[in-house]
Amino acid sequence: MRQGNHAGDFKGVARLPRMPLICRMTKFAGLILAGGRSSRMGGTPKALVELAGATLLQRAVDALAPQVGDLAVSLPPGLDVPDLALAVVRDEASTFEGPLAGVAAGLARASALSPRPTHLLTVPVDLPFLPGELAERLAAGIDGPDTIVFAAGPGGRAPLCALWPLSAAPRLSAFLAGAERRVGAFLAGERTGSVVFAPVGIGGRTVDPFFNINTPADLAEAAGLIGAGRPWSSRRAESGPAQ
Repeated sequence: MRQGNHAGDFKGVARLPRMPLICRMTKFAGLILAGGRSSRMGGTPKALVELAGATLLQRAVDALAPQVGDLAVSLPPGLDVPDLALAVVRDEASTFEGPLAGVAAGLARASALSPRPTHLLTVPVDLPFLPGELAERLAAGIDGPDTIVFAAGPGGRAPLCALWPLSAAPRLSAFLAGAERRVGAFLAGERTGSVVFAPVGIGGRTVDPFFNINTPADLAEAAGLIGAGRPWSSRRAESGPAQ
């Protein structure tokens, strides 16, 4: 089981002290990244995978919607989610270009919103235990207009759980014009900061809040933690930092 979306060391990364919240959450747009191939889940799109009675996409919406002023989902070609009143963005490439292409499409959409947000908050769809204070904590790590702030948990960095300033859009587009697609490679050339999140207590265990579901075994483990038919909310009191 992998813990979060880890990458190598990034140049310019600073573990920043917690600062007073300087941005209202309405200044953030949100994007759920759900455009992956899902090859280890038997080809079922992760957005549609069910966990304890709700799809992973619905769980991500429930976690992220209260934290942002606008929310969209990045989906692969041919996949739609008509049951959710959710804006859909897709990267324009005909081939799979990785999650940064989804981020670039999300930044382009956010730049056209009115009122214009300052940042885009991204999360992968396969993280069922997202913190309810993700946006607030990441916002506290902003130390400049161009800083990309990403989360880290006990298992390491989760660079796709991040606040991206809209000013990063042209640099990301220029990066994607080349052959490189790795998230870490792009972040290595950016000013970044990280915010460390403590493990959470679920089902009598301590769990990385960025635990991700890549395989059926991961899905079964998450279902066991939640308990049959018991909806998860990272904002419940029991999901606070483990002691």
